[in-house]
Amino acid sequence: METLEAISRRSSIRRYKAEEVDKVLIEKLVDAGRRAPTARAVEPWEFVVVTERSTLQKLGEVCETGPFIAEAALCIAVYCKDTKYYLEDGCAATENILLACADAGLGACWVAGDKKSYVPEVSLMLEAPGNVKLVSLIAVGWPEGDLEQIKSRKLEEVIHWEKF
Repeated sequence: METLEAISRRSSIRRYKAEEVDKVLIEKLVDAGRRAPTARAVEPWEFVVVTERSTLQKLGEVCETGPFIAEAALCIAVYCKDTKYYLEDGCAATENILLACADAGLGACWVAGDKKSYVPEVSLMLEAPGNVKLVSLIAVGWPEGDLEQIKSRKLEEVIHWEKF
């Protein structure tokens, strides 16, 4: 798939088939995350891949904005060391993973991490060390239905030439 096609296909998928995702493919998704741009070449990210059904169910219960994690084949928790640009770096890694999911035909959905009330409980559950911050949780699975991106604003509404 071409890059622009993957960008056009990427959408937030919250319903998944009850099928596993191959470990090799999961590693490719995380590899896409670690290849993201990073400020000052710090590469502060760490990735926790959760495939255990009971942990996925607990994550779905704890994360009020991501109950669908419980039905996903896996969840990738994107953590970053507490650096000056941890949030930007972690978001870039998250987007790379989302695009890699779209490219592979997987459905995925970004669930907020940073600043959410459930972060301490999630970090305790995943045994994250104290020097990292949860940037995002990414629910991943084979989509139930089509990958269809819907955008409410057209290009003409958001593009400005030379000045705002």
